[in-house]
Amino acid sequence: MTLYHQDERVTLLLGDALDILRSLPDASADCIVTSPPYYGLRTYGVAGQYGQEDTPAEYVAALRAVFREARRVLASDGTLWLNLADSYGSAIESRSRIGIGNPARSEPGRRKSLQLIPERVCLALYDDGWILRNKIVWSKTSCMPERVSDRLRSKHEPVYLFTSRERYWFDLDAIREKAKAGATWTGRKAAGAPSRHGLKGPGAQEAVPSLATHPNGANPGDVWTLSPARSGSAHFAIMPPELASRCIKAGCKPGGTVLDPFSGTATTGAVALELGRKYVGIDISPAYHDLAKKQLLEVAA
Repeated sequence: MTLYHQDERVTLLLGDALDILRSLPDASADCIVTSPPYYGLRTYGVAGQYGQEDTPAEYVAALRAVFREARRVLASDGTLWLNLADSYGSAIESRSRIGIGNPARSEPGRRKSLQLIPERVCLALYDDGWILRNKIVWSKTSCMPERVSDRLRSKHEPVYLFTSRERYWFDLDAIREKAKAGATWTGRKAAGAPSRHGLKGPGAQEAVPSLATHPNGANPGDVWTLSPARSGSAHFAIMPPELASRCIKAGCKPGGTVLDPFSGTATTGAVALELGRKYVGIDISPAYHDLAKKQLLEVAA
């Protein structure tokens, strides 16, 4: 492990995610927000990077080991937010973009098939005792074109919320959607019968307050419509700041520490600092840590 940078609020560690996690103290992070390299999609030019394993099974095993160690590092009331998309087995169709790595090897008879990578990883974490609380659909308002004509292009990615305990820190109020002024729900009911809200009235149709009009706003639900992040940096897969923001606001206590085992250019870290949290970022690439340090120092200034 190499300490790349450290100050009062930021720690950047250079090296393999699993090796570094093994060196971190128990319960030293309050929240993990991360997006590992997707299987077989991109190569970052660094030996030992995740995502370039020979088979899906090897990739799942590698991530399983990382998150098994991450669970020890996470506080007992902490949350894990995992953004992980799927890939197609040995399909040439999606490999023509800049930064795309070697095509992932598919299993026999599975060429061009979605490989169910997120589902496999989730099942592995489930078997290790993680509790899967939500599958969130990140619906993209725009996405990169795909040169395919025999299937639909993908316009979403999943984000999974895991915990290690049944009781954990979660601040729903921090991410509620503000209700529109005058929002109502119109329900049709029999005269004098209780409505779905437990109200009574003489009419067959009655406007009653919406369930969305909670004093602090509506529960945002598990479909988040967000724009993908755009950057002039050399990193090809950047988490949208708004996505990181929702995860941190809901899943990390004020003043707590956010950990990203696959830090990249530290978008998660920049958002964590803006929200008054501390940040620990792990990455195997010195070049990405260079970009991360610059970004984090600008936020802290």
